[in-house]
Amino acid sequence: MSVFEVVVLAIIEGLTEFLPVSSTGHMIIGSSLMGIESNEFVKLFTVAIQLGTILSVVVLYFKRFFQSFDFYLKLFVAFIPAVVMGLLFSKVIDNLLESPFAVALSLVLGGIILLFADKWFNKVEVDDTAGINYPTAFQIGLFQCLAMIPGVSRSGATIIGGMAKNLSRKAAAEFSFFLAVPTMFGATAKKIWDFYKDGYQITGEEIKLLALGNFIGFVVAMIAIKYFIDYLAKHGFRLFGWYRIIVGGVILALLLTGYDLQIV
Repeated sequence: MSVFEVVVLAIIEGLTEFLPVSSTGHMIIGSSLMGIESNEFVKLFTVAIQLGTILSVVVLYFKRFFQSFDFYLKLFVAFIPAVVMGLLFSKVIDNLLESPFAVALSLVLGGIILLFADKWFNKVEVDDTAGINYPTAFQIGLFQCLAMIPGVSRSGATIIGGMAKNLSRKAAAEFSFFLAVPTMFGATAKKIWDFYKDGYQITGEEIKLLALGNFIGFVVAMIAIKYFIDYLAKHGFRLFGWYRIIVGGVILALLLTGYDLQIV
């Protein structure tokens, strides 16, 4: 990977990780358009770059992460379904990651749901993450499992899951951000463990690329989170729904015309 490719992918990751548009889908599109050759480091990079973005959540919501032990228990309860599903269906998930059709279809279907999400889930009973109980946390965690299908969007699934349990858009989005920390950290740790377990080594140059990617992802994610919360509270999901439908439709059109969309 070149420095330019790292910068582009880091910007994509930072912009899309916490928006309901699927960071995985966009990373696949970006990698394909730049013609990045698939190898074990590239696969590691696309996961390990998440460390920078989750650090942005910790920095922005620093005080919230030290408010109570109950906060961590709720995150743990919400995190459990992803751990179980990830261990049981890891090979199925890996196969789906190699399917550009699955990404495109998920983008379109998810976009359609977002067009109507504000109308379907408009009953608000909880306006702050502190009001989330354990059953609700667990059920939001179940929604997060849908994001194991590439193109679904982890943030989109968990925010919609929160709204389905009568959380406000702001509370649902913030809990989605908090839940991203253990989820993405766990996914990154597992990827690094598997990388070394399979006998691969990271070179000094690759460490520099990872550091650069994580730094850029951190900065961009800080900006994206701030603007997304304000936009979502005022305008809802409709714009993101149309965006997903357009992007997914373009990918489907490319596939139907024989374009070879390479998956990293």
